[in-house]
Amino acid sequence: MVKIAVLSALLALVWATPTVASECLTDMKEVDEALAKGTKKLSATNLQKVKKYRADGEKLQKAGKEKQCVDTVEKAKVLLGI
Repeated sequence: MVKIAVLSALLALVWATPTVASECLTDMKEVDEALAKGTKKLSATNLQKVKKYRADGEKLQKAGKEKQCVDTVEKAKVLLGI
């Protein structure tokens, strides 16, 4: 019974991880597209924050910290209004 529970938990983790990873990459792409379109509505301070959140998110993603990546890039999206 314990083996089944452990196996089920591992399978759930394996299936969930690619979803978060692709979510992080999708979020970074959305930030990049918004930055490319222009950021006239953002103050210089907020633009700097967006760029930092985006860069930090990429570092976290490369380090395999997908959840932290999503959370960090989400901050950039909020500032951009997306």
